[in-house]
Amino acid sequence: MTIESLDRPELGVLGRQIALSAREIDALTRTAIDHVAAARPLSGGALHGEVRVVVRICLDWLIQRLNGEPVDAPTAGLEAAAAGCAGAGIPIDTVLHAVNEGFKVGLDLMAYPRPADTLGVVTGIGRVVELSKLVTAAVSKAYVREYKADVAEHQTATHNLTSALLGGQPAARELLFAAEYFVLAIALPPHPDESRPGLDRQVVARRKLRRLQSALATQLGGEALSLLSVDGGTVLVPSTARTDAELDGLVRALADAARVPITATVVTARPDEVPGAARQAHELLDTAQRMGLEPGVHRFAELALVHQLSRPGIARELLGNHLTPLDAHPELRETLRIYIDTDLSRLRSAEHLGVHPNTVDYRLRRIGELTGFDPARANGLWYLRSALIARMGLVRNSA
Repeated sequence: MTIESLDRPELGVLGRQIALSAREIDALTRTAIDHVAAARPLSGGALHGEVRVVVRICLDWLIQRLNGEPVDAPTAGLEAAAAGCAGAGIPIDTVLHAVNEGFKVGLDLMAYPRPADTLGVVTGIGRVVELSKLVTAAVSKAYVREYKADVAEHQTATHNLTSALLGGQPAARELLFAAEYFVLAIALPPHPDESRPGLDRQVVARRKLRRLQSALATQLGGEALSLLSVDGGTVLVPSTARTDAELDGLVRALADAARVPITATVVTARPDEVPGAARQAHELLDTAQRMGLEPGVHRFAELALVHQLSRPGIARELLGNHLTPLDAHPELRETLRIYIDTDLSRLRSAEHLGVHPNTVDYRLRRIGELTGFDPARANGLWYLRSALIARMGLVRNSA
């Protein structure tokens, strides 16, 4: 690509030509670089390497413009030099500062002993502004391209590492693993805007996911590994990045960013245990959702009994059958569930059901008569609660 808007000849601004040797232009370049180095020192001679090339190109173009000559050189050289700056980790504002310093040094070449030369000053400044806009665009384009390439490379490496861990691939041992991971299974509910008329549901869902991914990168500095969709997924958090106690705050921060409540379960695992831990975490997440647990982080110790009781097997079927006498009395089964969920509170159960507390007492007595397990006794309540959990597993499998 060439600088098409500057490829036309015009009158010079000095009434004379600026004739400088390559050595003199190099000296001007060093002057500009020294000005920048005084304000923004960089290690490793970066300013006198990559940035110097950028400034040298811009000074050449400036002198051509001040002489009224067209600038018909392609921008590829400038973009390549700017890409080198980006690759060296030099901030783009430092590069643009150096370019502006170069233009200032170049403008010092204009000496006007007569007031009549004011028009030449205005013309020269106009050409500098014109050139500055084009240089800024070229440098910015190069930086964006390098940034996208770096992001793509990082995403590919991260995806490969995550897939290797979750897939238990033997070849993945060559990759850099943490000693231990918190394996998080997370569920993302729909954002309210996903069902709002006039809005594209898929676009809203993708924005929710991008907010979550951005927050994850910000919170953990790129250390987390994840495979996520708009409905949730798996996140691997190195144990060096967060403690178990800090996971609650992490999930709250992610929920705030995604603008939806997040339910998560966590299992700790070494790298070779990650595949099994991920399966277990998602099974626990399924259990937590079926139990209607509140959003937040739920751990294996909290869900172990519920999880085990809901697993397929003869024991689950036997437990679930304890509630068969209540099948013809759905109000009794609902009363039992709410009574347990309200921590055995008659008053709260009555309030939730919209009935008198005496009605709750009556229903609890009827449950005891029909099932043979008295909910007022610890042993009976344990069996009834276990039967409810087993029933949830049976209903899920039959659905």
